[in-house]
Amino acid sequence: MLFGKIDYINLLPFYIFTKRYIRSSQLKQSIAYKKDFPSAINKKFKKRQIDAAFISSIESKRGNFSCLDIGIVAKKEIQSVLVKKGSFMPDSHSATSNVLAKQLGIEGEVIIGDKALRAYLKDPDIYIDLAKLWYEKHHLPFVFARLCVHKKKKYYEKLSRKFVQTRVKIPRYILLRYAASRGIAVSDMKRYLNLVSYEIDSKAQKSLKLFLR
Repeated sequence: MLFGKIDYINLLPFYIFTKRYIRSSQLKQSIAYKKDFPSAINKKFKKRQIDAAFISSIESKRGNFSCLDIGIVAKKEIQSVLVKKGSFMPDSHSATSNVLAKQLGIEGEVIIGDKALRAYLKDPDIYIDLAKLWYEKHHLPFVFARLCVHKKKKYYEKLSRKFVQTRVKIPRYILLRYAASRGIAVSDMKRYLNLVSYEIDSKAQKSLKLFLR
């Protein structure tokens, strides 16, 4: 099984969980991770070069694959999907965020991921948080990505249910490693992860349908 891995802080709890959940050494060896940016993962998934991945919401709308009720959900704000006011400039690593900015009528440079979080923490006043703006407009959480699969749907459904029911504790040595590589303090990463939910519940589903429509 090839899993498309987006190596952002917001998905760190999921990858920590899967390492603990998959106890079979044979199964662990059978899962290989293909690391890339969201837009590249989208393309690889559509071409069936990977079997499962968190796919940008806008790309999960239709296709010959299944999407589960788990994803990257901003409860109210997110601090890692931003627009810096100015002339429109899409983020080449993104898909959903570029469309969201247009839907919300925001002109400027779109920035996503850990680099966006680092920028926001340094100077929040010069950025617009797109998830926050969506929430203020619709009073709904925003779904940035969904876990979609080409095969082994039942396996991933079971894994997903267990994940959303589990409070994942990230080892401190991993937090320190990410802090060093991302230039973001451990305390800021912990606060950031509290902004993220993973279950696509009824409100998130309503929000997703509204966005895709």
